[in-house]
Amino acid sequence: MLDMNNYPALSKVNVPADFRDFSIPELRQLCTDVRQYMVDVISVVGGHFGGGLGAVELTVAMHKVFNTPEDQIVWDTGHQAYPHKILTGRKELLPTIRQLNGLSGFLKRNESEYDAFGAGHASTSISAALGIAEANKYMNTNRKVIAVIGDGAMTGGMAYEAMNNAGMLHSNLIVVLNDNNMSIAQNVWQFSNYFTSIITSPDYNKFKGYVWDLTGKMDNFGDRLRKVVGRVEGGIKSIVTPGMLFEALGFRYFGPVNGHNVHQLVKVFEAARNLTGPILIHANTEKGKGYAPAEKHVQRLHASTPFDKVTGVAYKKEGAPPAYTTIFGEALVELVKENPKIVGVTAAMPDGTGLNILQKCCPENYYDVGIAEEHGVTFAAGLATQGVIPVVAIYSTFIQRAIDQIIHDIALQKLHVVFVLDRAGLVGADGPTHHGTLDLTFLRMIPHLVLMAPKDENELRNMLYTATKLKGGPVAIRYPRGNALGVPLSDEFVEYEVGKAEVMEEGNDVAILAVGSMVDYAVKTLPKLEAAGISAKLVNMRFIKPLDEKLLDEISGTHKKIVTLEENTIVGGFGSAVAEYFVDKGYKNDILRIGLPDKFVDHGTQAELHRILEIDPEGILKRITDFVEIDNHINKVLV
Repeated sequence: MLDMNNYPALSKVNVPADFRDFSIPELRQLCTDVRQYMVDVISVVGGHFGGGLGAVELTVAMHKVFNTPEDQIVWDTGHQAYPHKILTGRKELLPTIRQLNGLSGFLKRNESEYDAFGAGHASTSISAALGIAEANKYMNTNRKVIAVIGDGAMTGGMAYEAMNNAGMLHSNLIVVLNDNNMSIAQNVWQFSNYFTSIITSPDYNKFKGYVWDLTGKMDNFGDRLRKVVGRVEGGIKSIVTPGMLFEALGFRYFGPVNGHNVHQLVKVFEAARNLTGPILIHANTEKGKGYAPAEKHVQRLHASTPFDKVTGVAYKKEGAPPAYTTIFGEALVELVKENPKIVGVTAAMPDGTGLNILQKCCPENYYDVGIAEEHGVTFAAGLATQGVIPVVAIYSTFIQRAIDQIIHDIALQKLHVVFVLDRAGLVGADGPTHHGTLDLTFLRMIPHLVLMAPKDENELRNMLYTATKLKGGPVAIRYPRGNALGVPLSDEFVEYEVGKAEVMEEGNDVAILAVGSMVDYAVKTLPKLEAAGISAKLVNMRFIKPLDEKLLDEISGTHKKIVTLEENTIVGGFGSAVAEYFVDKGYKNDILRIGLPDKFVDHGTQAELHRILEIDPEGILKRITDFVEIDNHINKVLV
């Protein structure tokens, strides 16, 4: 337990009301305390880190000026919201963040009244905040609504759709753009700050309103005068501010402001609070601000496992196999060197997907489309029409955003695009917004799409090779988060026969059909089943679509009891595919489907969640034993 006496200002704060009367020096000390507290806690437990360090002053200033939770702050993604959690009654719980039954790493409405809207995926805050603002209008309330969005999330088209709508509605919405990398325009600091202080001042806006009312009574002359004044103001803005795009969308633009000057931020927010209509405040910040290792290594400390507080270097398990993403990235480089028509596409996640390896080795074959999955998928479709073979590497949870594009732009046209979906299954600490538990279900329904899941890293390599060779439609490969199994890699790539499964073990009592990560669990379960007197046949199915129908036909005649294993929702996944096939063929086998329940699974370690949901070896053993013993018990009773 940390000694809160080491954080003199933060020790006095439990909720925002506690620091609304703080002086500027006290606010600065509070910012220092929050930053140090984050370093002290997250270095021990891990978590998203850099974004929050850069948003400390923004968070403090917003909660000081606005009457939260009555006024509502809507955060985008959630990576920058750790200071918000600390200042809204959850500082004592921060050491539990992303742990089983602890604080979420993102925003959750059921966690705190200060979390106005749930977050986890990017580019959602402005749309949600606009909806809240319009609802407040209907309810005739005077609540202020503030959407906070990072520069990365502004690459998503949804943000601009929302801003366009807000401008059309002239909604009372404040958008705070936390710009820590995008560099929308060069900052002309002194003059820009001076101009911003003028156009946000109450006297200026009062005078502007008075002139607007007066000129409105002057018929044509007043209209001409308004136009002249507008052109003068617009001309000045175009020189000293980068906000003309936002103004064109109907927003009043203020900035850029120094996102680490809490005094200036307070003044700007106080001014914005008293204005009506859509407002955008552009704040320049530095990701990782105040912690040297994070400032120097922005990507590495965007999110981190526990790390050395002095050096910022994450602790690593000695002798652990490489991550699946590393295996994928290295394999893709090998294939690109063999076939220069292959390219990699990422949606702002080169490090997370392993495409950073391709970026370094073959930059001409690498594309980063920003946080814009929908665009990235259709962009890949365009590439494919010209004979290029795009390998689109996106987390399973994020490919959900581009289902329409996969169906309409790729599958319908039978385009050869390869999807590599990392973080499939339960990802652990990031929780329900990041679990990849639905991909087998929604991809299985798409015509012309081939769907695979490797049991280990060697199969991942071979499946990637196979996918680049297939024609006639899209191909998807899904694999889990974390380290691979450590199996030897073959010297040469092997092309798999589409729809052909691998029989790994023979047995008579039950046939276990497993896909992906569940194959390893099934292997570990076999000795336990044998000890329980149950002889099991084990099949690594490899392909979820198409299924190995020939093998299924054989098994239908040799095994009454069949078990399917998958790390996907039980609804519409691999087990459903097998059950549908057996029903269509009129087979009468007993089928037990083991997978994830039809609910959103909370955060915890992967091992903890697997145990709780009974999809680990012990859980699989129990469920298969019960499944087989039921039949044995009936037979004994009949005898």
